[in-house]
Amino acid sequence: MAKEQATNTRGLEAWREPVTDFTALEARWRAFEAAAAGSFFQSWTWTGCLAAARFSRPWLLRVTTDGREVALGLLNRRSTWWGGARLFLGESGDPAWDAVFVEENGLLLARETADDTEVIAAGLAALGGQRVILSGVDARHLAAAARRGGHARETRDAPFVDLAKARAAEGGFLAGRSANTRYQLRRSARSYATRGALSLRRAADVAEAEAFLDALAVLHQRSWTGRGKPGAFANPLFLRFHRELIARGHPRGEIDLLRVSAGGTVLGYLYNFLWRGAVAAYQSGFDFAAAGPHEKPGLTAHHLAIEHYAALGAARYDFLAGAARYKSSLADAARPMHWVVMGGWPGCWRKSRCRKT
Repeated sequence: MAKEQATNTRGLEAWREPVTDFTALEARWRAFEAAAAGSFFQSWTWTGCLAAARFSRPWLLRVTTDGREVALGLLNRRSTWWGGARLFLGESGDPAWDAVFVEENGLLLARETADDTEVIAAGLAALGGQRVILSGVDARHLAAAARRGGHARETRDAPFVDLAKARAAEGGFLAGRSANTRYQLRRSARSYATRGALSLRRAADVAEAEAFLDALAVLHQRSWTGRGKPGAFANPLFLRFHRELIARGHPRGEIDLLRVSAGGTVLGYLYNFLWRGAVAAYQSGFDFAAAGPHEKPGLTAHHLAIEHYAALGAARYDFLAGAARYKSSLADAARPMHWVVMGGWPGCWRKSRCRKT
């Protein structure tokens, strides 16, 4: 690979190279991620999913110090109608593909990095003055981008449940919720109990996970189209991506498809990512039409899932970005994620499409 551009900041060398072999990059990325601190969205399971189809002009961004790799990033270069170009970190730049909605994004960083912000800044410096889109990144990336004139065009809170705290609390998870949330959950559980015991089933293999995804999609679409919106699964590339992601991630123990039932009645389905003790609640579909007046299928399903993962020893149940009443009812805290634009001409930023629509 030819070195495209290089810089040197405080002993950090960074450059970008065109990607010509995704198979070779997978081996390199997997080896690095094993010793890196990153999220599921920075793993090769997600990043490499249908990469050859999603990344038409891919570039690998590398940062090293003393010859040792300390950061990796996969970018795609998209030309604009006025002849310029934009670089997208962890995204394609094509709205149809990017509807999968990357979060917890950013450069994949080595765990022992002394100053993460300096490493990120060195990497961004290697991108020159081009327009760079950083979707769903943390405060370190925002700070590094700000040094080069970057700014957040949008910030969203990502609520989460501290499962270690829930395990340690007297009375468990429910003890930390508001009186109203406890009342709603208990009333819903009592109502569902008249149909049979509440239960949660994890898809045992890829075939069952795909069947759960199909059922989830039906419920998800029914809910969203009923509100006059297209729903995530109206986009065929969204479903194509997730079928492939499940085939890649479920055998590795990185993906859960859960079915929540009361006796023979299905309340709904949850589609979660599992990564180093963290659970990311990515997508869901609930049968609101069949729910009784006091039954809360979404709230009840997430409650069962939280108790399930807490019992397994998970550290965090993450609702990801975006506001929703059930998130604020169940979460302990939230952390911000930023959608950042850096460099180039002011008017060429494209807002990412949310997976929730």
